[in-house]
Amino acid sequence: MMIDQKITIVTGAASGIGLSISQEFAKDGAVVIMTDVSGDKLKEEAAKIGAVYFLTDLSRRENCQALVDFTNEKYGKTDILINVAGIQTVSPIEDFPEDKWDFMIALMLSAPFYLTKYVWPLMKEQRWGRIININSIHGLVASEYKAAYVSAKHGLMGLTKTAGLEGGPFGITVNSICPAYVKTPLVDQQVADQARTHGINEEDVISNIMLAKSSIKKLIEPSTIAELAKFLCSDAASGMTGSALTIDGGWTAG
Repeated sequence: MMIDQKITIVTGAASGIGLSISQEFAKDGAVVIMTDVSGDKLKEEAAKIGAVYFLTDLSRRENCQALVDFTNEKYGKTDILINVAGIQTVSPIEDFPEDKWDFMIALMLSAPFYLTKYVWPLMKEQRWGRIININSIHGLVASEYKAAYVSAKHGLMGLTKTAGLEGGPFGITVNSICPAYVKTPLVDQQVADQARTHGINEEDVISNIMLAKSSIKKLIEPSTIAELAKFLCSDAASGMTGSALTIDGGWTAG
């Protein structure tokens, strides 16, 4: 496999998409550095797959630098960076907590930028690197009550395109995976938030809101995202960069 022995940083790795990617990459021989703020869960999951863990809050720039420094000092390089970490808050703009806005932009847009910036020199030097931003369909379209999330994800798409252009001459590809709703703890939390915001029950949130615009009426499995991430690290994807790959059940087809 192309990822065998590749030094791979996965953020938001304690659960959901990040955990699934960590598991799949480790299974195929990658050296995985899992990072998250959920300490006990992170340690437990890393031990199961023989990964290294790095407990930190990536909303702070110095912690992004520390993560890359740790990886480069331990392994001499970073081959693959997969930016997953994120949270969701559902609220009308007028009621949106300002501190929550600051935190979400820091975690979901600034952190991927800083991590990309810090892994870039060694990727450039070795003339090979793969950066995968786990974006969202909300990096391409908007929904009400998600101002910070949609803004961060649209910004992440801009970062993906710009870094893809800059990295191409040096063998660095940068792509975004843009799924619709995935079966994760983050989505479970959104169901409750959406039910409260819209004044409906949780079952109706899934059928009438989350899956309303999809022709395939089911939530996406995290393992599906992991498989696409592996493909983006393969030789077959070496000509793909600056792209938005949708897994949205047909959401954007109409």
